[in-house]
Amino acid sequence: MRIVLAGIVLAAVCAAATGGRCDEPAVPDPGQLARVDAREPVTYDVELVYAVTAPAGTRELRVWIPVPQTGDGQEIRSAEFETFPDDQAPAIESEPEFGNRFASFVFKRPLGAQVIRTRIRATVQELRWNVDPEEVRLPETWPASFDVYRRHEPGAVATDERFQATLMRIVPDRGGSVTDFTRVLRWVDESLEYDHHDASLRASAEHALERRRGHCSDYHSLCAAFGRLLGQPTRVAYGLNLFPKGSPSHCKLEAFLPPYGWVSFDVSETQRLSRRIEQDESMSAAEREALRRACFARLDSGFRENSWLAQTRGTNYELAPRASRKVNVVRTLYAEADGEPLPEPDPADPDERMFAWMTAHRFTADREVPNPFVDRGTLAPWIR
Repeated sequence: MRIVLAGIVLAAVCAAATGGRCDEPAVPDPGQLARVDAREPVTYDVELVYAVTAPAGTRELRVWIPVPQTGDGQEIRSAEFETFPDDQAPAIESEPEFGNRFASFVFKRPLGAQVIRTRIRATVQELRWNVDPEEVRLPETWPASFDVYRRHEPGAVATDERFQATLMRIVPDRGGSVTDFTRVLRWVDESLEYDHHDASLRASAEHALERRRGHCSDYHSLCAAFGRLLGQPTRVAYGLNLFPKGSPSHCKLEAFLPPYGWVSFDVSETQRLSRRIEQDESMSAAEREALRRACFARLDSGFRENSWLAQTRGTNYELAPRASRKVNVVRTLYAEADGEPLPEPDPADPDERMFAWMTAHRFTADREVPNPFVDRGTLAPWIR
């Protein structure tokens, strides 16, 4: 069965829509439009094919797939779903806590793999916040609407005494400014090792703190935890890298920095790029240092590439319709067989051999798009 959702329009980026600054709310609002330089739009045809295999004898297989939404530098022009071999129409619902949308499927007594195909047409812009630390004004008290972005989440964005003690060592003399947050990002860069084999796959700040390694969601949940302890609202945003790779899923860190609104940071990919530069002996030491400084200048200023499509935001929430338990994050899909979650696959892990489900993907852009975490030429605007 083929289900088509057309004309999905929910929000916009302020600067993209007006060509200038938006009116800043007197009281911080998590729904505020971002004050951002939106540029270089690219339109993609996105095709995702999920093959989900439940254990033999499963009575009911349930699958939830994120449905991306228009807003913050992206426009979803259409989205459609079809299934094979069983025809299933998805239920499209939004969970109430963060507003994430999901297409959910129910397969009764499935035999073999169930295939779900998603086709999306989306236009994505590059976003540059150009954050000036002198302009960031953090309120003494945040409105209650930000509570979900400042809470302690065991197993996800945890903020217990272990994190408080570590933060005291990172920022012993807090200044109450965004500079404290920048110091946290730099500590995570210096202290963690990117590792697909030893990763939580579920945005665990605890894993990152204890193991000092992990993948993007571990990095960014740890940054989010420290940000919350500094008093800032933070969240993990999951989406898709729109270029070929083992697994298309990738997440970002977002922090609410008035007057800019939600600002995006990619600590893990910045680290990987800066380390490749550091190890490149074809350049002089001065050239390497200039590029590494540019990496972190871009990170600190707030940047999101036009080859990443946001799908969900937030951690530790109920799906819609409800699953048997809350989820920390949904990377590409979430599935349960008779109420038990199917294990998360990581095709980027070279030691992984068994997968309960896998994603095949194809992304077709209307023009050539450089990967800013590979193409060093994209750092030119930040070289000083």
